[in-house]
Amino acid sequence: MDIQILCQKFCDYSLSIRGYSKHTISRYKYAVSCYCKFSQISDINQVTDENVRNLFYLGRTERNWSVNTFFVYHKSLLVFFRWCIKQGYMEKNPILDIEKPKMEKRLPPKLTKQDTLRLLEIAYHYPYGYKFLRYRNHAIFATFIFAGLRKQELLNLKFGDVDLENLSIFVRQGKGSKDRIIPISYTLAQSLKKYVEERKRLGKTCPEFFVSLNRNLGFTDTGLKHLVNQIRESSGIIFTVHKLRHTFATLMLEGGCDIYSLSKMMGHSDIKTTTIYLAASAEHLRSQMTKHPLNDLVL
Repeated sequence: MDIQILCQKFCDYSLSIRGYSKHTISRYKYAVSCYCKFSQISDINQVTDENVRNLFYLGRTERNWSVNTFFVYHKSLLVFFRWCIKQGYMEKNPILDIEKPKMEKRLPPKLTKQDTLRLLEIAYHYPYGYKFLRYRNHAIFATFIFAGLRKQELLNLKFGDVDLENLSIFVRQGKGSKDRIIPISYTLAQSLKKYVEERKRLGKTCPEFFVSLNRNLGFTDTGLKHLVNQIRESSGIIFTVHKLRHTFATLMLEGGCDIYSLSKMMGHSDIKTTTIYLAASAEHLRSQMTKHPLNDLVL
């Protein structure tokens, strides 16, 4: 059976039955395609322990795969081959014999408070050609920094999901197909309110909250990449959208937010994922040291 046809069937099943995101489906397709190209195979019967092992070996030794890249390929092929076994196309999953490297324990990258404030300032005062861009772009960066949304969550945000009166954002089907509500601060609400007024002035009526300038359509992934590059070059601050999410989490902890509440706002399935930000927040750890019962002892 042609492995690419099987991959398409698997992806259709994962999308329609399992409810996986389009991003996850694309990752599966890419991993299977790379494996086929590397091993020069086209039929599922040509899958062997040896050519699967060679993919991961050369990935680490010649292509300089990071541990994270290794895990992406490992998980993608593991799930695909598992499905093939259930459908009767394979008898054994060759991924089960692949030893996984130890996961690197790195602190999540974040911006300092100073760089965060400077980023918001430059996003607002950049010499845009239209007033609409000033308010929209500042609102976008403010939403990342003050609410911690993921990139796709922000792009998928609908106009009705933002409740400025009750100071909340409804994230519809975020990562893991989970809904969640994020309370927003007065500072973020003010930025969003100015953008909404400008959006109404231009007669934008599309369902997406953040919209394009020239069309009555939602802001795109490509447009966001262009915006990030624009502000990055102008400010000299090296950042990504995900780095802004890390910054939100770290600043929340430094401000006194408890780990359980932060986990809910971040949309983490496991609170252990949120605890990595405890180590990334030196200010939070330092504040906890003041609770030592012998701190008042004079030596």
